[in-house]
Amino acid sequence: MIDLYFAPTPNGMKIKIFLEESGIEYKIIPIDLKKGEQFKPEFLAISPNNKIPAIVDHQPSSGIEKLHVFESGAILLYLSHKIGKFMPTGFRESEEAIQWLFWQAGGLAPMASQLFYFSVYADQKVPYTIDRFDKEVTRLLGVLDKHLADLEFISSEYSIADMSCYPWIVSYKSLGKSIDGFPHLKRWADAIERRPAVKRAYG
Repeated sequence: MIDLYFAPTPNGMKIKIFLEESGIEYKIIPIDLKKGEQFKPEFLAISPNNKIPAIVDHQPSSGIEKLHVFESGAILLYLSHKIGKFMPTGFRESEEAIQWLFWQAGGLAPMASQLFYFSVYADQKVPYTIDRFDKEVTRLLGVLDKHLADLEFISSEYSIADMSCYPWIVSYKSLGKSIDGFPHLKRWADAIERRPAVKRAYG
């Protein structure tokens, strides 16, 4: 059993997608970010950086009683190793998946989250700031679009790299942005959206 400490952010959705794809039994423990539940001591004991998602695995393969994991990329890597799925087996292919997982965590996610914050939540809308993050997100989408030109998935097969990137594309579209100018990215995103597990995760 996996306890998923969750809010429906792109990072939270990554893990929900994985759990739906894998069939692992899990329980959602909602964390209300607006109420500041991420700062409660019991949550900080699991996720010391006060961010969702986090998981508690009550049956880790190492044989210990339970294991806490925080940071969405680390959770995806842990779960893929746990069940032996959603990570390509070839050395080159697995390294490619890991590179794009880190690309999302270090580039797409922070830039898209800043764009969302300054476009939606900031009390003062500063056009220069919004434009700066918008241009950088657009550049990053172009990078992924080019990579997908000759690939069905981000690596050689459907993997945690796809699960990590897709929720951020959904987030970008929620701002009223279009990805029609990125045909390879759009084809990929449409295919991910049609997956039954992804539909369940967002349902």
